[in-house]
Amino acid sequence: MEHDEKLARFRQVHLNPFNKQLGPWQHEQGAGKEALEVASEEALPELPPGEPEFRCPERVMDLGLSEDHFARPVLRQAIQECKQVILELPEHSEKQKDAVVRLIHLRLKLQELKDPNEDEPNIRVLLEHRFYKEKSKSVKQTCDKCRTVIWGLIQTWYTCTGCYYRCHSKCLNLISKPCVRSKVSHQAEYELNICPEAGLDSQDYRCAECRAPISLRGVPSEARQCDYTGQYYCSHCHWNDLAVIPARVVHNWDFEPRKVSRGSMRYLALMVSRPVLRLREINPLLFNYVEELVEIRKLRQDILLMKPYFITCREAMAARLLLQLQDRQHFVENDEMYSVQDLLDAHTGRLGCSLAETHTLFAKHIKLDCERCQAKGFVCELCREGDVLFPFDSHTSVCADCSAVFHRDCYYDNSTTCPRCARLTLRKQSLFQEPGPDVDA
Repeated sequence: MEHDEKLARFRQVHLNPFNKQLGPWQHEQGAGKEALEVASEEALPELPPGEPEFRCPERVMDLGLSEDHFARPVLRQAIQECKQVILELPEHSEKQKDAVVRLIHLRLKLQELKDPNEDEPNIRVLLEHRFYKEKSKSVKQTCDKCRTVIWGLIQTWYTCTGCYYRCHSKCLNLISKPCVRSKVSHQAEYELNICPEAGLDSQDYRCAECRAPISLRGVPSEARQCDYTGQYYCSHCHWNDLAVIPARVVHNWDFEPRKVSRGSMRYLALMVSRPVLRLREINPLLFNYVEELVEIRKLRQDILLMKPYFITCREAMAARLLLQLQDRQHFVENDEMYSVQDLLDAHTGRLGCSLAETHTLFAKHIKLDCERCQAKGFVCELCREGDVLFPFDSHTSVCADCSAVFHRDCYYDNSTTCPRCARLTLRKQSLFQEPGPDVDA
């Protein structure tokens, strides 16, 4: 009976591995407890003569008592040492049972600290989304599915690399919206009618995206209109995000942001740099009212005239001058297509300034820096005076048939045909002229 009481006191002192270190206000109680531990250890029953004595080091037996449990490497080390203690203790002994209990507590604590989603795959493919597991722990984001905050320090979250859809790992299997990137890839075009509203009745009083019941009264959910599509959405699919509407830009030159749904916002964000707007066909009168567009169109036409010089110039190819427009590659392909970002920058004046700088750099290479490009210039054949002319000069005119360059005043004052065209015509006639009878003989 006395042995059982002493063993119970020993377990009460040593068993719980989650006892914290004593604070300053607990020194007196701690001192009493230490005295009780010493007394309990001194009062432990001695082992019988036939049983081997085992003295566990204090460092090993205290594992789980004074270690920092929020450091997982320390816990793993404690578990390994506790396993070693269990193997060295006599089988079926009380000390071995106590060590087993301690091992269970340590493993439970390690499981609590371990992130349950830490072993999830880094890539998940779902509804054409390609989700990558984010590693940032300090960035605060909002889940696009449940609309709650993503606490990166304690939660695992994913981001779609195509449409930047963000969500918790627990919300992945609840996603019902396909990736907007697929729509951009298969159908890269804008809705060019301004807010084409059809009415709630055409949607059967349901959200245009998730088909949840909606109404203008807000019961059961508020109906929110998207200014881009003209349709109505629920509060889960429409967060009152603001975006510039392409239809209002090309028809009214209106850049005021309007409320759009989440899906429309992602679609417009992915399409903003795509050159899909042919302004001459959509609204040709826009160039009569927006002076910035007229200037930009002239600069783009000049750059297209400079392009053949760079393609045939080794120095220009080595310097990669055309890469000055790598963010707007369509500027070196045509002068008709525009993106919404081009129109935004034209409205703020950024595009005109950057294009003027690029134009000056290109012209400097052709007219001053490179002798090969200078040798490809023209002399006005009508007056045969002045400097070497280039087709992108502001005071020149170019023949539409032979691409010869003349002074603008000379070209329009001369009522005769182009001298170069006349010379080429005579040369062709001499080549294809029928041979005379002397030649036949």
